[in-house]
Amino acid sequence: MTTVATRIADALAPSLSHAFGVMGNGNAHLIDALRETSVTYIAVRHETAAVAAADGFYRASGSLALATATYGAGFTNTITALAEAVQAHTPLVLLVGDAPETGPRPWDIDQRSLAASVGAKTFTVGTSDAGRVTIAAISHALTHRTAVVLAVPYGLAIAPADDEGMLRAPTVPTAVAPQQAAIEAAGQALARASRPLLLAGRGAWLANAGKPLSDLADALGAITATTALGRNLFRRPEFDLGVVGGFGQDEAMDVIGQADVVLVIGAGLNQFTTRFGTLFSPAATVIRIDDRSQGEHPAVTVSILGDARLATEALLADLERKHHVGRGWRQVMADPAPFRLRDAGAPLCEDGRLDPRSLASRLNRILPTDRVTVSDGGHFLGWSNTHWDVAAPNRTMMVGTAFQSIGLGFPSAVGAAAAMPDSTLVVTTGDGGGLMALADLDSVIRTARRGVIVVWNDAAYGAEIHLYGRMGLDRAPMLIEEADFAGLARSLGGRGDVIRSLDDLSSVEAWLASGQGGVYLLDCRISTSVVAPFQREIYEHAVAISA
Repeated sequence: MTTVATRIADALAPSLSHAFGVMGNGNAHLIDALRETSVTYIAVRHETAAVAAADGFYRASGSLALATATYGAGFTNTITALAEAVQAHTPLVLLVGDAPETGPRPWDIDQRSLAASVGAKTFTVGTSDAGRVTIAAISHALTHRTAVVLAVPYGLAIAPADDEGMLRAPTVPTAVAPQQAAIEAAGQALARASRPLLLAGRGAWLANAGKPLSDLADALGAITATTALGRNLFRRPEFDLGVVGGFGQDEAMDVIGQADVVLVIGAGLNQFTTRFGTLFSPAATVIRIDDRSQGEHPAVTVSILGDARLATEALLADLERKHHVGRGWRQVMADPAPFRLRDAGAPLCEDGRLDPRSLASRLNRILPTDRVTVSDGGHFLGWSNTHWDVAAPNRTMMVGTAFQSIGLGFPSAVGAAAAMPDSTLVVTTGDGGGLMALADLDSVIRTARRGVIVVWNDAAYGAEIHLYGRMGLDRAPMLIEEADFAGLARSLGGRGDVIRSLDDLSSVEAWLASGQGGVYLLDCRISTSVVAPFQREIYEHAVAISA
């Protein structure tokens, strides 16, 4: 007998390789049905992690993954990670139990409305359409690059499924071709440019636009830059200013402010990327390429709706028709050294705790170059994002930043490790986010082949200290009793050291050189006395708007 659970599992299996979840009454039979397919199931310890791991898997691999949880309390635990996935445009399917068709029980809630409140559409299966609805859910997730909920009313999983015949394959989105009028308008602006700049984000990577964008930069004689999630996209690093916004270098951002034409490709122009609207010159022509309508933006002059690769290739062809010879302004980077400088800090601060800048610099030299880095949210972002090298856009991910959440670092790392098992996993988190996600420290240690966890432990919520603490609010609620993360890691089967000086890193350095497997946690006792540049920008903006 083919059950609804079997039908769902069979419909899911061709489209994904991994599932992450916590078993409960609402999804036990569904997880069991997956066992008979090619899907690898990885158990996590909290439902937040089920969704976050599926999100992390996609960010690292570009492939769809499944999350699963039970109904009621299991489902409500997924909501923060579900909202993050929606905001970050991550396609994934969350398979959940739901209230029985006979009506809600005391512990059931309106899950459809709750999912809709964070932007996730719900697809509910029945005995007659379980396969078709599952395919529709997958198609929606892929086409709209978003998270969806696939709901199974309680008791239905073991019910006989009607024969639906051969199921069609999910709809795969096709690349959106740009309109010629927009290409011509953008091409005219680029042909006139004396100081062109190309700014690329993660969307350019997803569209496989790295090569044509590098060709376009060469044709224009343009300088390049990226968002934090687009790093190392361009092939000519000698002409790249690095990350824009608060993670960027001040001298580099001053150069960007001189650009007369800025082409933005697959990147969000949010307040952090644009330094609260001050990054570009008010006189600059700003062209944006994106495959979805972003609505009006005050900085954008010309919008090109279309696939980043197709639009870039069209711009190259337009310039060739014009016989354009790029003048460019790459001579300003004849000596790129000033744009590569980072404040190295001191070994220790006056309070006797580590300077996070010197720690970040040392870690950058120690950590393997093959690493895939998963970063939680928090003040510490200023150190890992400014001092650590990145091999490719899919080898670094900042989770929680889309929804402004912390506590998703450990959960997302489970998915990234599954997506790139041959790379060294590096998790970077604060003590606040680390404690919030502690249940899935176990999952990281249990599932990662080889990894290093860096906990920036300042015994505080650093972002609040450097914003509201500076504003004069009582700091007591911003402080955290110092936790022994190294001891916690050892208790769960990993390695762990408390790092109080740069010399304390010698053990992990030797371990990395040995090639051994496992997970090594570094409990780094850093000072709160050093403020990350991006946090200073946030503070200055907050003060300005409250004045």
